[in-house]
Amino acid sequence: MSGNLKTYFELHFVVVLLGFTGILGKLISLPAPELVVFRMFIAFISLFFILKFQKVSIRTSKKLLWSSFAVGFVVAAHWTTFFLAIKLSNVSVALGLLGVGTLFTALLEPLVLKKKLSALELIVAVFIIAGIYIIFRFEGNYFWGILTALISYFLSSLFSAFNKKLSHIYDSRVISLWELIFGFALAAIALPFLAPMTDSLFWPDWKDYIYLILLGSICTAYAFTATIKLMQKLSAYLVVLHINLEPVYAIIIAYFLFGASEHMSMGFYVGASMITVSVLFFPYVRKKLNDRQKRRAERLVPRI
Repeated sequence: MSGNLKTYFELHFVVVLLGFTGILGKLISLPAPELVVFRMFIAFISLFFILKFQKVSIRTSKKLLWSSFAVGFVVAAHWTTFFLAIKLSNVSVALGLLGVGTLFTALLEPLVLKKKLSALELIVAVFIIAGIYIIFRFEGNYFWGILTALISYFLSSLFSAFNKKLSHIYDSRVISLWELIFGFALAAIALPFLAPMTDSLFWPDWKDYIYLILLGSICTAYAFTATIKLMQKLSAYLVVLHINLEPVYAIIIAYFLFGASEHMSMGFYVGASMITVSVLFFPYVRKKLNDRQKRRAERLVPRI
């Protein structure tokens, strides 16, 4: 197998792992708050040893620690609402709305990074909003699951926007480690207060421990470091484009794994397809427009 082909298959493997996060969320019997505490604990321990193996220093500035504390809270809230959305609905609903993050990112990035909102992002946002409307129209029985998923992807876009700003200054692996540490600490502190919402505190059974180890180590710590490694070999555009296929893999796996509970109406698949196709075409069209602008700029440069 050639190096490029091997890298390409590894990219798809990572995307499948990311999609499998939702599958594990449904398989694990723990309520969402407890699930997130265990996931973040296993993830930061795994990432710590990965960075030690790679001889990456985890020392950082006080400024990053404060930023990581704030973003860690957002990460914990995002994962809690994500898994809660799966518990309130199913994997298809929670992952089918993943592309909504593009809409929120388009609105949040100009505020956080102080840049202009592009016309292309607004056009894509219109198609995504139409897809959300169709899903709400046909899947009203999953109203609370859909609403919780939307909140989750808003939080996801919020921490992505902040991380994008931080990654220009610090190593993204170190940023993530400190965010996981603070996120775990905050989630653990909040757990007793969230327990009344889930009736009581739960402890995992032996199957849950296996799923949690897979979730925290393979689907979180490994998938994250592998994505960074892949971006060093492939273009960021290609990696992000394929990561947008995450809900497609997850919905197909869930359909065959969980049976009738994942069978949705035709309206849901139409709405989810509108969101997914909009997200997939967005980076492609943006790249074409950027290439056209570069060629136009090159033609305007006077030749000596």
